Amino acid sequence: MTRPIHVAIACGGTGGHLFPGLAVGRALARRGGRATLLISTKEVDRQAVKDVSDLRVVTLPAVGLQGRNHLGFAWSFARSVHAARALFRRDSPEIVLAMGGFTSAPPILAARLAGKFTAIHESNTIPGRANRWLARWVSQAFVGFEEAAARLGTTRTEVTGTPVRGTFVPRDPAAARVALGLAPERPVVAILGGSQGASGLNDAIRAALPAMARHWPGLQFVHLAGPNDVAALEAAYAAAGLPAVVLSFCDRVDEVLAAATVAIARSGASTLAEFAAMGVPSILVPFPAAVDDHQRHNAEAFVRAGAARCVAQRDAQPRVLCDVLGDLLEAGPARTQMAAAAARLHRPDSADVIADRLLGIAAGPFAARAVGSHSISRSIPIVPEVRRSMPTAAVQNASTP
Repeated sequence: MTRPIHVAIACGGTGGHLFPGLAVGRALARRGGRATLLISTKEVDRQAVKDVSDLRVVTLPAVGLQGRNHLGFAWSFARSVHAARALFRRDSPEIVLAMGGFTSAPPILAARLAGKFTAIHESNTIPGRANRWLARWVSQAFVGFEEAAARLGTTRTEVTGTPVRGTFVPRDPAAARVALGLAPERPVVAILGGSQGASGLNDAIRAALPAMARHWPGLQFVHLAGPNDVAALEAAYAAAGLPAVVLSFCDRVDEVLAAATVAIARSGASTLAEFAAMGVPSILVPFPAAVDDHQRHNAEAFVRAGAARCVAQRDAQPRVLCDVLGDLLEAGPARTQMAAAAARLHRPDSADVIADRLLGIAAGPFAARAVGSHSISRSIPIVPEVRRSMPTAAVQNASTP
C-alpha cells in the first residue's frame, strides 16, 4: 500500500501563522495526505493546539529575534535546525511548507539540507522578514494578497488567499450571542487584538467606554484582551454599565464573529481573512510597531475594497472611535454594504488549493528527480510566475444588526 504523502507545516509563533497552517493540514488530511504541525514553545501555540487530535503536532525550540537577544536567537535557531533535521530523518516529509514567522526558517533550512521540496505562504501584503529571506531558497510561494507577489519576486508565486478554519462560516447571530451569554436581540461589538491581545488597543477601548455607554447604553461587547488586561477591562466595562464577555484567549473566534455587529481589531492578515469569511464589517487599528508597517498596508487593502474603516493608533481617541462606530451602528445599509464587501474578499478554497498544489507536486514529475543537492548554496530551479486561483464557490452573506 502506498504511504500517504507527508507534509510538515511550520506555523508557530502566533495564531496568525498557526491557524492557517492548521487549515492546510486538515485540507491535506481530507485528501488522504498526512500533516505534521511544527510550532513554538509559546503559550499561545500550546493553547491553540490543545484540542487538535487529528494532526500530529511537534514543538521546536525557536524564539523570535527581539531587541538585542541575538545570542539567544542564534542558539535557538541552531537547535531548531538540528531538531527539524532529526525529525525529518525519523519521519521524512516529501514537502515542508512554512507559514511565516520565526518558526519558519529552521525547518525550511533543514528541508533544503535534506533535498526536500519547500514552499512558503505569506498572508500579509508586505512579506515578513522570514519569508523575504526564505524566498530565495524555496521553489513555491503562496500569497494571501496580490500585492505581496511582486514583493517576493524570485519564486513561483500563486495568489491563493489566506486559509481559515472550516468553522468560519456565517450563521445566526442571535444563536451565537446566546451561546456567549449575551442578549440575542442587542447589537454586539467584538474587540480583537490578535491571539496575544493588544494593550494599545485595549487602552483605547477602555478610555472610550464611558462615551460609548452614553451613546449606546444597550450595546454589548466581546473583548479578546490577551493575558495581561482582563481584570482591568472587566472593571472598566462594569464601571460603564456595559455587558461584556472579556477573555484572555478564545478558541471560539468564529462564534464571536458570528455574534458581532461590528468588530474593532488589529489588522493581522489572518484576522482579516476571518472577517472576510464571516462577512463582518470592521474598524481596523493597525499595530503601529508592526515590521514594515505591514498591518497598515493590510488595513488599506480592506479599506480600498470597502470592507473596513481604518483608524491610526495615535488617532484612536474616544471621540474618533465613537464617531466611526456610530457611523456603522446607526447606518444599516452602509454596514450591510461593508459586510458584503468583506465577504467578497473571502477565498473559501484557499486551504484546498494549497493542499492540492502540494500533493500534486509530491506526486508529479518533480518528485521523480532530486530537489537539489544537500547544499543550500545551490538553488532549486525557479520559473517566475504569478497565478491567481479563482474561488470555486460563491459566498453567501447575511447582514447582522
